[in-house]
Formats: sequence, C-alpha cells, structure tokens
Amino acid sequence: MTAPLYDLGPALRVMLLGVVVALGPLAWVWVRNKHASPARRLGALALLTLFLTFDLVLFGAFTRLTDSGLGCPDWPGCYGTAGPIAAHAQISQAQAAMPTGPVTHDKAWVEMIHRYLATGVGVLITTLALSTWLLRRRGAVTQAPWLPWVTLAWVCLQGAFGALTVTMKLFPAIVTMHLLGGLVLLALLTVQAAASGRATGRAPVAVDGATRGLLLGAFALVALQVALGGWVSTNYAVLACNSFPACQGSWWPPMDFRQGFELWRGLGLTAGGEQIGFAALTAIHYTHRLGAYLVFAVLAVLALRLQRVPALHSQRNWLLGLMLWQFATGVTNVVLDWPLAAAVAHTGGAAALVVLLTWTLCQARPMRETSAASQLHPSRASA
Repeated sequence: MTAPLYDLGPALRVMLLGVVVALGPLAWVWVRNKHASPARRLGALALLTLFLTFDLVLFGAFTRLTDSGLGCPDWPGCYGTAGPIAAHAQISQAQAAMPTGPVTHDKAWVEMIHRYLATGVGVLITTLALSTWLLRRRGAVTQAPWLPWVTLAWVCLQGAFGALTVTMKLFPAIVTMHLLGGLVLLALLTVQAAASGRATGRAPVAVDGATRGLLLGAFALVALQVALGGWVSTNYAVLACNSFPACQGSWWPPMDFRQGFELWRGLGLTAGGEQIGFAALTAIHYTHRLGAYLVFAVLAVLALRLQRVPALHSQRNWLLGLMLWQFATGVTNVVLDWPLAAAVAHTGGAAALVVLLTWTLCQARPMRETSAASQLHPSRASA
C-alpha cells in the first residue's frame, strides 16, 4: 500500500512523544545535580546528551542493518499516523503483499523507535542551547553560546537527512551523509562536554606541536575512513570480500573504481540506471580495507606519541583498545558473513573513535596556550 512521502499531519504527535522521551533524562540530570552549580548541571546535561546521541547512532546502525529504514514509507509518521499501532492495517496489507519486503510490523517499530529517540535527542539539544544562553546572560557560565546553537542547527539538518533517507528510498549518498551527520553531531556535543569540564576547573594538557598535528591528522583520516565505511555499508558491499587479508583469493581482485565511486546514483544501480557490477562492490570494499591499514598505522604512531604525555595515558589506553575492537569487528564482519552484532559494534567503535579523538583534541593544547592560561589562572593550572 502506497503512502505520500511527506505527511506532516502526525508531526506534532511525534514531537510530543519526543518530549516524553526527553523528560526522563532531564529529570535524572536535575535530581542528580540539584545542589550543584549551574556550570556542573550544564556539564552533566551535555555529557548525558552526548551519551544518548551515541546510543542513537548505534540504533541508527541497527535500523539500517536490519533493513528497517523504509519500515514506515513516509515521514515523519507512519502511514500518516504517529506510530505502528495506528497504522496496523496498512502495515499488515504491505506485509501480506511482500512478507520479506521493506514494510513489516517489526521493521516499522524499529524505524519509528529510531525517530522517537532522534526527536528526544533533539529536545535535549534544544534544552542545552537554551540553558547555555540563559545561564550566560545571568553570568553563571562562561561557555560561548554559539556552539550549542550550531549543534541545534545541525541536528535539524540531520533530521532533514533522515527524511531524505526515507523519501529517496535509501539513496546511498544520502544514507552515508546521514551517518556522517550523526558523527559530526557527536563531535559537536563532545566539544561542549569538554568545554563544560574546563569551566569547572579541569586544566588543559600541554602537548608539542607535532603531537597536536598528529592528532588532527588522525582525526581527518578517521573521518575519511568512516565515510568509506558508510559507503561500504550503504552499498551492501561488505560481503564482496569474504576472506582476510586477501580478497577473493587475490591481493588485487578485479575492481571497477569508476563505477563503485559514482556518488549520485540509486541503491544497487549505476548513474545510468543499470545494475551495479560486482567489481564495483569489490572496489568499494577493498578501498575501505586499504584505508583501514593506513588509519591503523597512524593511530599506532599516535598512541606512541601519547605515551610521552602522562596526563593523556588514559586516552592512549582507550585508543589502543578501540583499535583492537575495530580490527576484531571488521574481520568478523568479513569472515562470518556480516553478523548483525559485529556490524553494529563496528559502527560503535568508529563513533567512539570520533568521540575520543575530539575529546583529546579539546584537552590537548599547544604549550604556548597552556602557558598563557596558567599565567591568567594559576590556581586552575595547578588543579
């Protein structure tokens, strides 16, 4: 049964459900930090919003990997209703026509839970932006107010990409940008959480220019690798190579890079509307694998550099752990035919790397900046 791609009728009800979802975390922050300073309450809200956004990214991966992205074929509701219960008849009809198709009761619930959670995170980010603005006007916090508003604007853009993911029928470029948008959102929230920590007395860590440059380079490479991973996933190219470290019994299997990296095309199709070739899928997969080798080497060098900074040993340990996690889950995806748990875990590892590198960049400051900060705030530098 077809449905209009956009139906704003249930939008208000979906938004109200998002508010209900957000009330629990907001109440938890208030109760746990009732007697804390405004800066600490704001920091707690930023950390909790970051944690729940991380969970949302994981659930988004679960939604994609269970083929639930079109579980409700319209947006923002489900067949013009606020959820699968009211749309039971329409979903049943679609499932009867195609029992293994994109619309089933299970897939509809997965898709709508993802939308409810996303709306709830949007409410939390809105609260964070308004709270920062109001507390800064009262002089209770010193954080720059522009970052929460940029984050709010970005989550609105992310919602638009979510709508396009449905209305453009899982267009690979849109789905990949939606994934990247989620990781950008994580980075923005990480910066806010780190800023809240500095506002409550946590001093920056002095590093040399080479270490900070390596951090920036590693962040850029991880971002590029995540984009390649998203392209692999959204084109269902994971199983183009089912062995490791070779692929299809060769170190350089037949590949079609031109067709594989045509960005603006439909799912499973070339830009000309023909069926995409297996060599193109192999090129997508193998490029991501080659990129992983480079990223792994750069992160290993970064871990050695962080060994020289005692204050960043915790970040080094997390980095080493996440490198092993990504290696294990990546290989598991290949040799065990892409199990759901390993695929979601691989996305989670990528998101954790983004958070870790962003947080480390926020903490690590060139020596000249930390020296100037210690002269202005000697008590904070000695904390």
